[in-house]
Amino acid sequence: MTDRDNSGALFKNDRKEKEGHPDYRGEITVAGTAYWISAWLNESQKGTKYMGLKVTAKEEMPAKPEPSPTNDLDDDLPF
Repeated sequence: MTDRDNSGALFKNDRKEKEGHPDYRGEITVAGTAYWISAWLNESQKGTKYMGLKVTAKEEMPAKPEPSPTNDLDDDLPF
């Protein structure tokens, strides 16, 4: 994605495995804040097709935990 403010892109979700997963996923930047954006293809009760959207600030997404080092046995612990 480009660094242009107030713009973004959606791409078809090739990893959709369940009905609840979004049909499209992407990124958008609004007023300098980066967001993840998800879209679902829906149909209203009257038959009108539309996209439902969900936007989540990238900083709100939980970070993956850092893997713990495997050489913890060499610490200089006082006990």
